[in-house]
Amino acid sequence: MLKRLLFLICLVPAIAFAQTTPFVIPLWKNGVPGFEKLKDVPEQAKDYWVKNINNPSLTVFLPLKEKANGSSVIICPGGGHRLLVFNAEGIEPAQYLANLGVTVFVLKYRLGRDSATHYTIEDGVNDGKRAMQLVRARASEWGIDPNRIGIMGFSAGGEIVDRVAFDTESFNLAEDELTKGKSFRPDFVIQIYPGPLFVPMTVPANAPPMFLLAANDDPCCSLPIIRILEAYRQAKAPVELHLVETGGHGFNMGHRSKLKSINTWPQRLADWLDDSNYFRPLSQDRPKVMH
Repeated sequence: MLKRLLFLICLVPAIAFAQTTPFVIPLWKNGVPGFEKLKDVPEQAKDYWVKNINNPSLTVFLPLKEKANGSSVIICPGGGHRLLVFNAEGIEPAQYLANLGVTVFVLKYRLGRDSATHYTIEDGVNDGKRAMQLVRARASEWGIDPNRIGIMGFSAGGEIVDRVAFDTESFNLAEDELTKGKSFRPDFVIQIYPGPLFVPMTVPANAPPMFLLAANDDPCCSLPIIRILEAYRQAKAPVELHLVETGGHGFNMGHRSKLKSINTWPQRLADWLDDSNYFRPLSQDRPKVMH
């Protein structure tokens, strides 16, 4: 699996920087509780995608020590809950953020519409929650500020993110001694053309700061960011939205597009993270998120 990951990284159009070698950690050491016997079932991967995920995991990208700023982001790639666009919506944004000093975790979550497995979208949501708990529990290992752990979603991954960030109901999340009592609430949220499922109609005043971006001509996923913006405005919670005129759906990190506004969108995110002090020690002035 690590060889395949490194091969995929070599295929990514080069962003000229050096960084540490990524490594993989499972969400549960012995496999998902109740599904332990499936832990060693191999994933399927080809070209840009990965599917048949039975042992959800985090691929960890550590920034160079001289760049590390203590912030971290868990990335949920899209793929319609049928597969994960693991290269363009996982590895590439992880490399970009790691170069900015962020510690990054790319989540392989169970897929609710993968015909080869029998999971539900709820299982993927629980993987997202477990990932947040796990990173918060082990923050000191990676030099992470436990109050600066964000989550980022693309397309269907954004649907996972909405549930992790805004669920108000209690779910049967399989905890252990490591994660028991640890919050799965993110400290900030990044949504890139998030899918239409689970869009919150209301958010609390202490909702995590949010960065939203999509193309206006995206047939499925421009309206969700507008609805989220409205909920944030009503709550007077911190939010920034970028709605570019054209670009469609699935433009990933933008460098394959001929459109300048799409090519450069990651810089808008970097500016927001910097302006919000996520590249600096935790600011006393930044709105606190209730965990």
